[in-house]
Amino acid sequence: MNRTANIALFAATLAIYLVMVLWSLPRIAEGAGGLIPFDLRPGGYSVDETRMFLGAIDAETTAFYLTTQHRLDLLYPALLAASLAAGLIWSWSGWPRWLVGGFILLGVLGAATDYTENVRVAVMLRAGPEALTPKMVAAASTASLTKASLTTLATLALIVGLLQRAWRRLRSKG
Repeated sequence: MNRTANIALFAATLAIYLVMVLWSLPRIAEGAGGLIPFDLRPGGYSVDETRMFLGAIDAETTAFYLTTQHRLDLLYPALLAASLAAGLIWSWSGWPRWLVGGFILLGVLGAATDYTENVRVAVMLRAGPEALTPKMVAAASTASLTKASLTTLATLALIVGLLQRAWRRLRSKG
């Protein structure tokens, strides 16, 4: 991809991220009495925490989570994976393809588990606190934890790639 396309991709990713972090997720937290939405729990959550959240969230906010938030989160994982891939390709240029491909795979798998998380959270939201099962929570929590881990690893690979590229550039000028 060319530079303009990469910048547009990054801008779209950042825009969706900011809409979620500054508007939709805070709105969900407010509708749940200040409790943190599942999407913002990278360490996962227990059955008791999930039951507490589901008991606190009102019907309007539940509908908002299932529609608006999940629609935004249809776009974000793919955009993030594509942005990470573009950045990794650029920052790790000249390195073996298998290495760059492995880093990109982390981002793609992170996106896949984000989609899995969304499906599993939707199941819990529809079930409510009374019909919630430990199996539902374990499946969703595992997806949340896996998403966060894979995305963090891909992001760290990008940061290292950017640092090593900057280091090479500084050394070539010195």
